[in-house]
Amino acid sequence: MTMISEPEIPAIELGEREKAPGRPNRAVTIGVVAAGVALVTFVNVTAAIYLYRGVNDLRALEARLDQLGQFEQRIGARIDTVNNGFQSRFETLDRQLQASFGRMNGDIARLEQGQPPAADAEMQRAPEPDFAGTTVAEAAAVPAEPDSVDASPTFKRKAAPPGPNPSYQRIQQADGKVYYKKIN
Repeated sequence: MTMISEPEIPAIELGEREKAPGRPNRAVTIGVVAAGVALVTFVNVTAAIYLYRGVNDLRALEARLDQLGQFEQRIGARIDTVNNGFQSRFETLDRQLQASFGRMNGDIARLEQGQPPAADAEMQRAPEPDFAGTTVAEAAAVPAEPDSVDASPTFKRKAAPPGPNPSYQRIQQADGKVYYKKIN
């Protein structure tokens, strides 16, 4: 058999199959699947990076919260120390004031009876507390002093005089103030 070939007409190759009308090419299918897998991989890697950062941030936050709890405990202990220091100082001042009021009440009772207060002793002043020039931190650092004065001091009250003293005249003003004037 003789073949006639015309150069203008394309020759049919025997190795190539004819494509079916609704079926896609395998190369296109493989390309689409590869692109989808690459896209899913990219999304997974991005999500893993953000998840890793989030976990690290969460760990750092937990560490800071633990430090905050320890800080709160230290501040609470320091406040308790300062509070105890002030409380002991106030108790000492209270005892000193009560003792001073007791002496004043005794002197007032002596005056009401017509006796002069202790003539040889000048009126005693309450001693200045040891912590008058200290700061809050120094006052808190000093341990509480042992009770040198009883917690409930007893004051001896003298009996009222039998009657008014003739050498003094009691004068009460409208505002409630009471004065004693010596009568010669």
